[in-house]
Amino acid sequence: MIKHSIGIFISGRGSNLNSIIKACKKDDFPGEIKIVFSNNENATGLKIAKENNLKVITLDYNNFKNTEEYEERIIELLKPYNLQLICLAGYMKILSKKIIDNFPNKILNIHPSLLPKYKGLNTHRRVLENNETKTGCTVHYVNQEMDGGKIILQKEVNINSEDTERSIAMKVLREEHIIYPKAIKLVLTK
Repeated sequence: MIKHSIGIFISGRGSNLNSIIKACKKDDFPGEIKIVFSNNENATGLKIAKENNLKVITLDYNNFKNTEEYEERIIELLKPYNLQLICLAGYMKILSKKIIDNFPNKILNIHPSLLPKYKGLNTHRRVLENNETKTGCTVHYVNQEMDGGKIILQKEVNINSEDTERSIAMKVLREEHIIYPKAIKLVLTK
């Protein structure tokens, strides 16, 4: 099976990175992680990447004059990897048009709600405040609109009366780890 080049962008603990690494180790999975990029040199996910012998690049936004200069450097650093797909996995920085245009229809994100509901941050709190009985997660293409790209896969999670933000977050995260690799496989085998 052809293994397409994937880049993963992280900012934090790397739990979705870990689920993608596990998927990539399977013979029937069409992707191979070539680079892990982080805007946070202290992201615990970088430890997971290094333990799996993955190449890592970190860039601190504060070392650049502006977003344009920062993103030009990211694009420059990614070019040698000829990435077929970039997966945002807990990457907490909004991408500009420049990066999105450089990788047209090649950037995926996972979001902890059933989009188009609850775009942005604090999704679980808002779900509880609105007395929802279901929530979930969504893998979607990244475009200029925050959490607004075409949906690839979603998974529903039931909410019960005892649930808290934390318990909902745990339920949703478990499903994220399942559907993100599935969505990547779908996109790469189209």
